[in-house]
Amino acid sequence: MTWIANEAMYPEVLIKITLALVLSLVIGVEREIKKKPIGLKTSAVIATFSCLLTVVSIEAAYLVPARNDINVTMDPLRLAAQIVSGIGFLGAGAILRRDNNNISGLTTAAMIWGAASIGIAVGAGFYIEATFAVLLVMFVIEVIAPTLGKFGPKRLRTKEVSFIAVLSNKSKIEDLLAYLKAENMEIKNLRIRQIDSFNHQVLHQLNFRLSTLPDKPLSSLYIELTTLPYIVSVEIEIFL
Repeated sequence: MTWIANEAMYPEVLIKITLALVLSLVIGVEREIKKKPIGLKTSAVIATFSCLLTVVSIEAAYLVPARNDINVTMDPLRLAAQIVSGIGFLGAGAILRRDNNNISGLTTAAMIWGAASIGIAVGAGFYIEATFAVLLVMFVIEVIAPTLGKFGPKRLRTKEVSFIAVLSNKSKIEDLLAYLKAENMEIKNLRIRQIDSFNHQVLHQLNFRLSTLPDKPLSSLYIELTTLPYIVSVEIEIFL
């Protein structure tokens, strides 16, 4: 009860918890703005309680009284180590696999791990380091990444496009492929299957995965494809 009775520790602990909460709000607001599944509330809860557990872990290690007959040693960051491994289960829930080649949610999962790291760092007393890390990460996400997406190498500026086209005539498949290549679209994957419509007409469904430089609005691709006479229907998904 020595530490509990020491009221001089209260202001420092409250400052740590408050700072961890404030820094987590920076991450949480960024996730909320981008409409990600894990945002403000989750980041705040993770960082705040990670900070609390770190403080408890450090202080509890020094509360154990020394004994002459037993050599008692405690790790001040024992609970913090468990936070790092345990938070991985929560981050894994944010990762979604769309198909064989597209995975989303990795940045959000990393942000969850980062929110826990903020709480641990602040709880251990690394205020400046935690603040600098948050500001640096936000600078990369909000400034460097968008800049490279517009002015960086071609590989970074390309967009992934997935769409399904239903054709009424299989002889027009090569025409569609030629049209996409003429639009500077690189075909990464193509799957073709035959389907029967309700009026017993044989149709041909093509599942594409493309990469393209967005020289013009990608929504115009949908409009142009629907005007082709041999296309029955089109469904497009753009990975931003």
